[in-house]
Amino acid sequence: MSGSLTAPRLLSRTSVERMGITQTHVAVSELTKLRTVRSTRYALFAGFVMTIAFAIIPALISASRWNTMTVQERIRFNPLLTTLMGVNLAQLAIGVVGVLAVTGEYSTGMIRSTFAAVPKRLPVLWAKLGVLGGVTVLVALPATLIAFFTAQAILRGHKLNGRDIALSFSDPGVARAVVGGALYLMLIGLFGLGIGATLRSTAGGISALAAILFVVPPLMNIFPTSWSNAISPYLPSNAGRAVMQTSHSAHTLAPWVGLGVLAGYVAVTIGVAAIRLRHRDV
Repeated sequence: MSGSLTAPRLLSRTSVERMGITQTHVAVSELTKLRTVRSTRYALFAGFVMTIAFAIIPALISASRWNTMTVQERIRFNPLLTTLMGVNLAQLAIGVVGVLAVTGEYSTGMIRSTFAAVPKRLPVLWAKLGVLGGVTVLVALPATLIAFFTAQAILRGHKLNGRDIALSFSDPGVARAVVGGALYLMLIGLFGLGIGATLRSTAGGISALAAILFVVPPLMNIFPTSWSNAISPYLPSNAGRAVMQTSHSAHTLAPWVGLGVLAGYVAVTIGVAAIRLRHRDV
């Protein structure tokens, strides 16, 4: 053969500093990547729409059926759960964005160019975390607020024991639950990013995320009740969703404790990803 392929030459730290590459520059680059990739835009939009749509639809159904519901059904009805139902579906879309934020570059080979420009590597991971976290909050918080106020407007006027079933944002625990729903989605996105950065495979990352969020929790039902009660509250999704509840049983975590447990899972996955990034080739 007349020629050979060679790996791109990595720049030295001194060269990078002379070029003026800072953490801010890396973050701007990651933001550009995130907003220009169609798959991530579509997934973010899907998460936004699902959060709102699956609050409005259940609210409309409940409002239309209210007069025909039994007393027991009315007592069991939870207007806050109805409002945040879409978050449970949107988490998959947001988690997929996190996975794709890393694995998309590995699948196209762009990651080599990224690390050629930023040879220390870890600043790239920190930039991805910061950009994804910020973008997710900007999408998720308006979605949960719109979902809450729209669903409660639909439910307003329907009464139980003479009291309106619609909630006010100032009711105890409501603001925390609604804002907490957005924080939950942000952490799920970062969790997906950590899984994607660890596995470096789109199919593997999405499969692992879906299994953790949707397969493992129901499997707890096959174990003895004592085991399920001891383990289930500490699963990532169950722990994180505690922040969206205003009442808690003996076998659920306190709101901020649960969100903290989910943040711990995120920290572990990011830590593993950082170790792999430092000690393994692309």
